[in-house]
Amino acid sequence: MGRADTDAVVLGAQIAEQLGRTPSRLERIPSGLGHRHFFRIHFEGPRDPQSLIARIEPGGPREDLAGQEPELEPIRAFLEQAGLPVPRSYAQAGPLQILEDLGDESLESVALGADSAAKQALYAGACALIPRLQRVTAPSDDRIAAFHREWDHDLVATKARKWLDWSFPLLKGRAASPTERRTLSEAFDLIATRCRQTPLRLAHRDFKAANLHRRPGSAADEWVMIDLQGAFLAPPEYDLVCLLRDAHVALSESQIETHLREIRLELPDQPDEEIFMKRFDMITLTRVSKDLAHYLHAATHRQDRRYLPHVPQALANLKRAAQRLNDSGPDLSPLLEAIEALPLHIHLPEVGGS
Repeated sequence: MGRADTDAVVLGAQIAEQLGRTPSRLERIPSGLGHRHFFRIHFEGPRDPQSLIARIEPGGPREDLAGQEPELEPIRAFLEQAGLPVPRSYAQAGPLQILEDLGDESLESVALGADSAAKQALYAGACALIPRLQRVTAPSDDRIAAFHREWDHDLVATKARKWLDWSFPLLKGRAASPTERRTLSEAFDLIATRCRQTPLRLAHRDFKAANLHRRPGSAADEWVMIDLQGAFLAPPEYDLVCLLRDAHVALSESQIETHLREIRLELPDQPDEEIFMKRFDMITLTRVSKDLAHYLHAATHRQDRRYLPHVPQALANLKRAAQRLNDSGPDLSPLLEAIEALPLHIHLPEVGGS
């Protein structure tokens, strides 16, 4: 019996112990760029549910850009109690959590096959979750780590470093000069300063189309949020950037502007329109540059080239945001000019590394 078979037997026994039901089959679900493992648990017989999801945390502490990454609980249960759509939990034992199976129908998969009108309606339902999430306030105790994690200068500086170390050399064909590193880092820091001049609200942190699933049998515009553990406090535009500037699904500029115009007035703080739009574009520069860096790093250092098809859209998203910020003053000019000078396509050699 191989290692994979042994692991499957052990996992099956753990599931049976937690649920009092023995799985008939375990189906590995392909993971993203993270380190968690997921399996679809199948059961035989008439008893519901017929399938569940096993979510397995990697061993040892993990950090994300906002610091030590919390576990899924208790934020999942906290949002569930607040009336937000999240997966139901069936059991938890150490690194293993057994969750509701929401199926494979994500907003991403549905939107990619939808026409413009249908896509508009789909995204309107997704956008409507953001004001609901921002109205959730911290409990009286300190048990929810999300309310102690923030989108701040240190986090934005980390994104700048990834952009300079992972993306810049591949996109420009050379390393950034000391002057470029200084001026581009200063521009990222200025974005952090400007975007934090607003009340910070609870954000999912990875509110992209792939992390919104439709519960089987639910209405067409009702979405359930997954991958919740990274939630933190952020400017009110943050989750909108994740959703509307997602490189996996291309939205027209008119669609994006319609969603922003409609959702701005639904947000708890109802930001000034001009400031709101500028923050949206500035956060786009930090968020999408980080995503692009991860795509390129995965391809060149991990030989994981699955995300390379999304590079052109990420570059286009960066360029659109930079163009809309061209009147933002000289402090952002080095970053805007660097982005506007980027190519729209990139050819990467078949290389590995560490």
